Amino acid sequence: MPSRRPTPTILFTAIAATVVILPWAITGGPGSDRKDGPSAADAVLNQQPLTGLGGGETVREISQPTPFSMVALTGSDLTGTTARVRAKRPDGSWGRWYDTDTLESNSDDSQGGGPRGTDPVFVGTTTAVQIAVTRPKGAPVTTAPPETGVDAGKELGYVPANVEQPFSQNISAVLITPPKAPVDSQWTPPTAALGPGQPPNIISRAQWGADDAMRCGGPLYGNGIRAAVVHHTAGSNDYAPEDSAAIVRSIYAYHTRTLGWCDIAYNALVDKYGQVFEGRAGGITKDVQGSHTGGFNRDVWGVSMIGDFETVPPTDVQIRTVGRLLGWRLGLDHVNPLGTAQLASAGGNYTFYPAGAVPTLPEIFAHRDVGNTECPGNAGYAALPVIRDIAARFNRPPDIVDSLRGGAIFARWDQMGGKDGPLGAPTTPEAAGEGDARYATFEHGAVYWSPSTEAQPLTGAIYEAWASLGYERGALGLPTSGEIQEPEWVVQNFQHGTLNFDRQTHNVLRVVDGLTLVMPPPPIDGPPVQLERFSRVENPVLEPAS
Repeated sequence: MPSRRPTPTILFTAIAATVVILPWAITGGPGSDRKDGPSAADAVLNQQPLTGLGGGETVREISQPTPFSMVALTGSDLTGTTARVRAKRPDGSWGRWYDTDTLESNSDDSQGGGPRGTDPVFVGTTTAVQIAVTRPKGAPVTTAPPETGVDAGKELGYVPANVEQPFSQNISAVLITPPKAPVDSQWTPPTAALGPGQPPNIISRAQWGADDAMRCGGPLYGNGIRAAVVHHTAGSNDYAPEDSAAIVRSIYAYHTRTLGWCDIAYNALVDKYGQVFEGRAGGITKDVQGSHTGGFNRDVWGVSMIGDFETVPPTDVQIRTVGRLLGWRLGLDHVNPLGTAQLASAGGNYTFYPAGAVPTLPEIFAHRDVGNTECPGNAGYAALPVIRDIAARFNRPPDIVDSLRGGAIFARWDQMGGKDGPLGAPTTPEAAGEGDARYATFEHGAVYWSPSTEAQPLTGAIYEAWASLGYERGALGLPTSGEIQEPEWVVQNFQHGTLNFDRQTHNVLRVVDGLTLVMPPPPIDGPPVQLERFSRVENPVLEPAS
């Protein structure tokens, strides 16, 4: 069994030493801030009044020639109102119904009244939707939005709360067409596992296309984060990785241009692929007050999981990413994710705690713990204990299996049977190889991964022969397949050739460019050890506070 060069303890030590700051984790990965891509200002929001809605359930079909992918409802009063949305498919059939979640907050906790709205629901690209609106028995029939008042009221179908005019009973559907990014600029979801104490990369506002001209005023800061709250956006979970940035841009445009808020409500958003998007402006390492949890926005950091988790649980990588994100962010303010906090309620219509009440809440709680909502869904709520545990273990050295979990190497090892499979138990955490390669060693072999070759296992004599050639730096390069079992041979493909194990002679033959070479037996003390090469981690400048 080859003895792989030692795990790069210097790298992991450096990570652990800087776990409290780690500003380089806020870059969203290589490429720095991208400013030439799609912008939230390019999102098209088309509001269509839903008139004639009385008590009970009413189903309306609305459409437009321009394709859209997200739908929200707004109104002067959504008390007791629920809605479901489904989209027309290209073949003319209708998709499944998606519940909407009413936003249980105002622009800030000091605001009274104001427009009501649901979170935008992602339904996939379509030109028509059906909306089933259920209102309380005896509810007044809705009318068209008022044509008087400030310009925002004319365009958006409501009069802002600071205008002293009575609200009419109106409900409107908002059809949102997000700008799409070019194919060559889409985000690549994370594939490799993260080292101990390393937070997930965070896609900055500039990278996902937040147009700061859409904001009003500067951020409002608190005295330090005391707790975190978990939400979900609701809507379809059937979105691709490249849809996520467009979904975030649409939410931002809806919160600012339709609801009249000064910024996106959440401090961060996490999609089902583990991509993290910076939310409200002002610095993700600072206590920026959001608009996510009515009555409990002050000194509470809000993260929203993109998707509907009423019955379907968040993905494993989504749960792990939310846990790591909160472990890192709460750690900056020395908050124990497993503890409790006494938080004073600001009161209002969106919480069942009156102003001045001081409930004791978990340091990581759910929106439903304080608000009149089911958010983040039953399945999302059930994931909170795991999220808290992951957050609490963020600064602790995890066991090796836990450190691999969430990456492509772990997935391949688990697919092969885990510790009971041919590789056995892991013996090292995931580490960096040549170029963009990653690897982890096991009792009986190793798994190597790169973006182009994916995760491939190596075991036995073929592994030993490949290691003696210099691992991935040798003539064969990285493996591109696992072992292929043939009657007389065991074959494994590599980037630049193959290794073939002869079942009769037990010799290993290397084939490169049609030339065959019988490999000598591996030395008794194993192949030579090679030193890893490291590149210095560059720290970009953090986004300054506005």
